[in-house]
Amino acid sequence: MSDTVTADQLRAALREDHPDAAPMMRWWWFGPALERAELDRELAAMAAAGIGGVEVSFVYPLEAATTTFCSPEMLADLRWAAERAHELGLRFDVTLGSGWSYGGPHITAELAARGLRWDRHEIAGGAHTLEVAPAWPGDELVAAYLAPGSVQEQSPGAQQVDVQDAGGSWQVTVPEGSGTRHVLLAWSRLTGQQVKRAAAGAEGPVLDHYSARATLAHLHAVGDPMLDAVPAELLGSVFCDSLEVYHADWTPDLVEQFEQRRGYPLLPALPRLLQAQGEAAHRLRADYHRTLVDLYEERFVSVVRDWARGRGVPFRLQGYGTPPATLSSYRFADLFEGEGWGWTELTATRWASSAAHHYGRDVVSAEAWTWVHSPSFRATPLDLVAEAHEHLLNGVTLLIGHGWPYSPSDAPGLGWFFYAAGCLDDRNPWWPAMPAVTAHLTRLSWLLRQGVGVADVAVYVPTQDLLARSAAGIGGSVDAWREANRTVTADVLGPIRRAGLDYRLFDDDVVVHTDLEPPAVILVPQTRMLPDATRAWLEDAARAGSTVLTIDSAVSPSGSCAVSTAELASALRVAVAAPYGETESEIGLVHRRVDGLDVRMLANTTSTPAQVTVAIDGAWQRWDPATAEVTGSGTGPAAVEVAPYEATILVSGTGVDAVPVAEPQTAEVVRLAEGWQCAFADAAAEPVALPHRWEDQPGRGGYSGSATYTVTVDLADQAEGGRAVLDLGAATSLADGRSPQRGMVGPAYHAALRGPVGEVAVVRVNDRDCGVAFGPPYRVDVSDAVRPGPNTIEITVHNTAANALAHDPEIGALVERTEARYGRRFVMQELDRALEGVASGLLDVPSLELSPARSSGSRA
Repeated sequence: MSDTVTADQLRAALREDHPDAAPMMRWWWFGPALERAELDRELAAMAAAGIGGVEVSFVYPLEAATTTFCSPEMLADLRWAAERAHELGLRFDVTLGSGWSYGGPHITAELAARGLRWDRHEIAGGAHTLEVAPAWPGDELVAAYLAPGSVQEQSPGAQQVDVQDAGGSWQVTVPEGSGTRHVLLAWSRLTGQQVKRAAAGAEGPVLDHYSARATLAHLHAVGDPMLDAVPAELLGSVFCDSLEVYHADWTPDLVEQFEQRRGYPLLPALPRLLQAQGEAAHRLRADYHRTLVDLYEERFVSVVRDWARGRGVPFRLQGYGTPPATLSSYRFADLFEGEGWGWTELTATRWASSAAHHYGRDVVSAEAWTWVHSPSFRATPLDLVAEAHEHLLNGVTLLIGHGWPYSPSDAPGLGWFFYAAGCLDDRNPWWPAMPAVTAHLTRLSWLLRQGVGVADVAVYVPTQDLLARSAAGIGGSVDAWREANRTVTADVLGPIRRAGLDYRLFDDDVVVHTDLEPPAVILVPQTRMLPDATRAWLEDAARAGSTVLTIDSAVSPSGSCAVSTAELASALRVAVAAPYGETESEIGLVHRRVDGLDVRMLANTTSTPAQVTVAIDGAWQRWDPATAEVTGSGTGPAAVEVAPYEATILVSGTGVDAVPVAEPQTAEVVRLAEGWQCAFADAAAEPVALPHRWEDQPGRGGYSGSATYTVTVDLADQAEGGRAVLDLGAATSLADGRSPQRGMVGPAYHAALRGPVGEVAVVRVNDRDCGVAFGPPYRVDVSDAVRPGPNTIEITVHNTAANALAHDPEIGALVERTEARYGRRFVMQELDRALEGVASGLLDVPSLELSPARSSGSRA
């Protein structure tokens, strides 16, 4: 876009194609066992559906692998697929490894992930020399300590004692003493974690992410062969999946690195990792995990980034998990990615998008649909769109779907698919709706990249406290983002979002490394340790006019005001003009400023219609993101009604005019209750009565596919140029308020709504394509197709593949064969739930709404 943008120019640009903003797909390659004809077919199907690219993920075999991971045969197929994707205009990314996390057969014990483990033993009075042997191969004794009292008392008075290496064992010298005492032994132990979901030939330990030597070993074994095979000009990025290096909180030179970086020796204070109370213990735990963060940033992220740059490609990172990556750790990567929906919660998506804002990344991606409506094949287009809106509300501008499973054309039953939802490929009967899904999400993703984001609230992430709490010895997760969820809770973020406001997270490194401009409101939740630079910035912000609110915190920077979470909603409205005034709404709002324009995306996150009034000065227009049409306009506060799970756009600002938008006056409603014929794809047409649910029909319980409903209606009085809308019926909420979308495996999203069609309706009138409906308000404009006299209406309904899944005996046999060949590399998730809530067919009686002739120019 140019530096000066008008509303008309922006809307015209919105109508254009934006392939770089189109959703991508994680493309699971099982085995390896690939056929180029099928690779070609699947790439072409993705391109035809409006998918913008793929991220190749190499995972476990299904059936016999035909080669091994990173073999010349696999790399040749990778090169071929990259070239074909390029021909089709698709972006092509590759994961630098198989499954997750990075590792494999090239990772020796010296390079594998390690953790700190503790043994406690009570000991009697007197002096002792203890012979200590490793309990597990690879164990190394780090230090030994003696503390008074029993192991239950957890005394803070542990003192380091002498340890001598005896060649395969260690001698621990316990000095003279009386009373009950206990010995603490600190061990460096291999975590033993193996690469999850590994392809054949990729099995092996997960690497030590605090070791540059381990990182380089992986890049030389995996990255170099991949990029020797696929040149940089064919690649969008190289990718690292989420950090899930369980229990990894040690590396061989940690003692030396700690003292160099923190300025005091580690070993004398090491037992403080086990102490939940006390300032000295809190600081030691923070310093210990800060050192792990430094090593992760320098020896893993920076090493991969520099290697990737040397090969001419960007490095894309999901930077959350273990190691305990901080928000600002992202800055060492080129491209930032999160995952997880939840617009009023601290998701990894928001973690990534906040970092992207502070460190100048215009595009931030999210792994979307990871567990969408579990099990596989149960998800609907409405599920995809509704979850995607929550990612967009969290600042995402590129969706990477999880995912598309490669499956041979001759695979029995439903074929191959990933163990966890979703399965988002053209085996889904509803696939004819996918181009509409991708077009909608592409437009929104592109629009939310324009201009600059507007966020009136900044939320401090107290990194030092999070790192202190993440210690495994006190029950922590060794995961800074997960610990942040205990501090920056939905009680803090919910009041911001429900007021129509938006926020960004920031941490101490953002203060130090960026020119952070203070917003209207700054929240400091549950903070105990506040570095000097951050305190000074907060105090300067307060003096400059920002409202600094500490929430249940032990710190009180000069100029701040202390509030509780219960008081936060009212305090926010005192500090800043909330877009929704005094109203709290489940309609989320994202605000972008594009030159002189204010662009707001509003998304209803619930299964019921919602209304809100947005504070706007001057004229505004409402745009439909699916068509870029102006659907409403006015001056002053904008009263907006949003259908369940619908997203809409409000534009105001310089040069925006209120334009006339005709509200059609319905003159007649023709209820189409009788005369319907239904033809399944495998049967001739038969008369049916509506509502018509396939699962109630003999022999149709396992049917996944389509059926066409046909009726003829006489519109003798319909005027030329009149408006006609086919209303498929009402949607029914299956929830009271917000959808109960958690509780299945993972954070599984599903739209808690039953539509009048299960699940997608493709509408034709008089042999003319009129549109597709897969979500509220389930209406299709058929004005250009109807005519006076007889009209033939065809509604082709497509359901999900869940029916076929529930009746498919092949998947169980496939899993058994795979496990017999390769051991248990996965467990299929929740297949027994495939038919929960399934209702296929035309589930309500449609009607035609007829209006007089439309005035020209009523809709731009």
